[in-house]
Amino acid sequence: MSKLFDLSGKVAIVTGPNTGLGQAMSIALAEAGAKIALVGRVEPDETVKIIEGAGGTCITIMADLSSTDVIAGIISQTVNGLGPIDILVNNAGIIRREDSTDFSEKDWDDVMAVNLRTPFFLAQAVARTMIDEGRPGKIINTASLLSYQGGIRVPSYTASKSGIAGITRLLANEWAAKGINVNAIVPGYFATDNTKDLRADASRSQEILARIPAGRWGEPSDLGGAAVFLASSAADYVHGALLPVDGGWLAR
Repeated sequence: MSKLFDLSGKVAIVTGPNTGLGQAMSIALAEAGAKIALVGRVEPDETVKIIEGAGGTCITIMADLSSTDVIAGIISQTVNGLGPIDILVNNAGIIRREDSTDFSEKDWDDVMAVNLRTPFFLAQAVARTMIDEGRPGKIINTASLLSYQGGIRVPSYTASKSGIAGITRLLANEWAAKGINVNAIVPGYFATDNTKDLRADASRSQEILARIPAGRWGEPSDLGGAAVFLASSAADYVHGALLPVDGGWLAR
């Protein structure tokens, strides 16, 4: 059974690996044997220390994911540094909060660029290498509860995560027959930088906790198993799935 989840020799790109969910998924994939290209605009020093301290292999690629201009460099640096790409985790994301009546075009465009445009074109670029070389692969997107729900005061975030759900299904339809699995993880309410404002609001935090059957905020490490599963041969017949890791929120 353990061989189903063994990622030894696999090469994975993880965007947004510096903290939180991206860090947890990077560490989990490395623990399963994958070599990791850590991609983001901030040096993921702690993530590197943890992976290398446990005997894993990783490289760091500095890139501003608000622009698709960085994609070719991400691909070439990963291949040159680690080898052909087997796994992509599109995790990097940003959020802007404001009443919809006051929401700016800049906040709309900034979020959509990082959360939707670059993930699509990075997936496209990675898939092309897999298809050209006749190799199977795994693409994992980070969706959100707001892929299903409307949310409050986060219009561009909601739009981007609804879009991630849509392109996950679309790409699965197009690429499943080519041996590429495209799926998404749907994190619930996790204790990360993106939710610090919510957790700091005692009333809102209590409202959220009252809705979660597990009775607690998720910890980033709770996401590791889902990432390894979707990246592994255990998920070879899983296509276009949105896997909730939400403490039961969507079941409530």
